[in-house]
Amino acid sequence: MSDQSARKGAGTAVVEPGRRWLTGIVPPVCTPLGEDGDVDAASLERHISFLLEAGVHGLFVLGSSGEVAFLTDAQRDRVLEVAVKTNGGQVPVLAGAIDMTTSRVIDHALRAKQRGVDAIVLTVPFYARATHPAEVKLHFQTVRDRVGLPLVAYDIPVAVHSKLDVALSLELASEGVIDAIKDSSNDLTGFRGLVTGTRRFETFSVFTGSELVVDCALYFGAEGAVPGLANVDPHGFVALYESCRAGDWAKAREIQERLVRLFDITTCADPLKKGPSSSGLGGFKTALMLRGVIAHNAMGLPQIPLDAEEVAAVRAVLVREALL
Repeated sequence: MSDQSARKGAGTAVVEPGRRWLTGIVPPVCTPLGEDGDVDAASLERHISFLLEAGVHGLFVLGSSGEVAFLTDAQRDRVLEVAVKTNGGQVPVLAGAIDMTTSRVIDHALRAKQRGVDAIVLTVPFYARATHPAEVKLHFQTVRDRVGLPLVAYDIPVAVHSKLDVALSLELASEGVIDAIKDSSNDLTGFRGLVTGTRRFETFSVFTGSELVVDCALYFGAEGAVPGLANVDPHGFVALYESCRAGDWAKAREIQERLVRLFDITTCADPLKKGPSSSGLGGFKTALMLRGVIAHNAMGLPQIPLDAEEVAAVRAVLVREALL
């Protein structure tokens, strides 16, 4: 029986005693858009199938790489419906309920729950500046109580402009409020504190959000990674994870270094013409388009898609790294 077949029907994220419910490579799935700016459902189905066939261990939709901040509520709903249906219970589906305040997060989370996702991903509050530890703790506790699904805390200070405190994260984990954390803070000292501090919790999982240090994170003892670049090369990240789990660190380093080179696709855009979101996500989407996975490299406004010269630069990186 293939590994993929063996996982059929095993996608419900139930936290069982003595078992971590989420491990491995969980790509933050890009959201393909048509030239009209709406969700391209056919491309999304193709993309999710591409990820599943590569052997990924979960799917995180409506995250930063999924352009959640650029989508309407109706578009978010459509992404969830397509993802859950295409996945068909093969792996856990995590849904980002990313918004500024608790009430808005709960609304998104309940809509996602109704559409059959397995867990909710949420950040600290933002814009409203309700970032005192007492407020942040109340935020996570209230969402957990109202939604009743496993929660994954998402620490991404570059986007929400507030760091999720390590001590508070450990407290939320110890009280069973959160079940996992995705750390995209680039704070390796804090990350190590999370890994060592949660090791005593049997079902808790710590993930890195950085595609460039997955081998290091797994060596620290993390359970997996949520790397945006896995949209483009899921096979490479699954191979990296398997090498780390087998203790073949030399092979893992070799794969990781290739993936670091592949990350050059995020720097192909002209910084005088567009910002880092357009450049980074534009690189991912352009690579997926060139690989024949999605139809267009369109992006949510006001991001700007890569132009012909920039597309050619992405193509050159893919050819160099033997992905085209």
